[in-house]
Amino acid sequence: MDFSFNPDQQMLRDTLAEFARRELAPAYASRDTDEDLPRDVVRRIGALGLLAPMVDPRHGGQALDYVALGIAFEEFGRHDFNAAYVLLLAALVGAIIDARGDERQKSAWLPAICSGAVVPALGVTEPSGGSDAAHVKLSARRDGDHYILDGEKSSISFASWADSILVLARTGTLEQGAHGVSAFYVDLHSPGVSRARFRDLGTRAIGRGQLFFDGVRVPADARVSAEGAGFVQVMQGFDFSRSLIGLMCIGAAQQSVDETCQYVSERQAFGGSLARFEGVSFPLAEAAVQLRAARLLCYEALWLKDRGEPHGWLAAGCKWWAPELAVKVIHQCLLLHGHLGFSLDLPHQQRMRDVIGLEIGDGTAQIMKLLVARALLGNAARGY
Repeated sequence: MDFSFNPDQQMLRDTLAEFARRELAPAYASRDTDEDLPRDVVRRIGALGLLAPMVDPRHGGQALDYVALGIAFEEFGRHDFNAAYVLLLAALVGAIIDARGDERQKSAWLPAICSGAVVPALGVTEPSGGSDAAHVKLSARRDGDHYILDGEKSSISFASWADSILVLARTGTLEQGAHGVSAFYVDLHSPGVSRARFRDLGTRAIGRGQLFFDGVRVPADARVSAEGAGFVQVMQGFDFSRSLIGLMCIGAAQQSVDETCQYVSERQAFGGSLARFEGVSFPLAEAAVQLRAARLLCYEALWLKDRGEPHGWLAAGCKWWAPELAVKVIHQCLLLHGHLGFSLDLPHQQRMRDVIGLEIGDGTAQIMKLLVARALLGNAARGY
């Protein structure tokens, strides 16, 4: 059993930590506005080879393993949570196209995603619900060599500025449930597409919002895999991404812990360092241990993914526990800074608001616990 990174992974971590400190962290606070993340940030990340890096090099990827991808998420989460979303959406969409697309689709779509020339979104959630993704209502009606899309997607990351979207749409009846859902790769600059941006508590630079499809014509060859197979294929993509989300959140929380340890060691009160008081040191000790445990769970799930072994319930556990733990830890770090912690000049409040979004997005804690329970208990947890 080896808990260390190999030399290549450690070198990647050092390189990315330096890049994130130098290129991302200085602008993190200034991006806490309802303005899109600058395109040049996406292109710089693409130049590092971090956008869908698991994709075959023939299609613009780096053939990196998933543990290496996790390292990137942890370091970006430390320094700019908004930029980590760029990694997340590119990884999700890229992995699904790489696994399920045909050779023409891979050659046509993946290089632009990997380079950062195209910013992709993923369209699952609708106004009627996000967790019940098997019953999406956005319709895709066949019309010759095209499909016509009508409906709405909601709570979509990058809705305000994405160039393309891998979207779930109903090609069958509602009674067919998941088996009536197909996946399409759609150009969001197409006629009939309109957008509305949400005003959010955190991760404001990612431009979460609504997408409206009004008679949008999509070529039939933009359908990824067989008709009716979209739901299963997209949901399988969430297995590994849940571990990556966990590492994003852990990275943000660990950075707050590191900064708080330095602060309480240097802060003088009652004749000495604040760090000597158990009411200060114990919460930090608890945070360090719990974050380490959650981090190992995330990397274990990615390690299993690289080995082709089952990892779904572990990844669901990562998605439930890591964001919840990170919010708790960052909140405690904010409090340990006293009145300074309540200031917008320190990053803890922004990190906390940013992480809260992932207690909801990409699967709530309740849904993740349900997935874990079903893995452990089988049909007994399903009620039949």
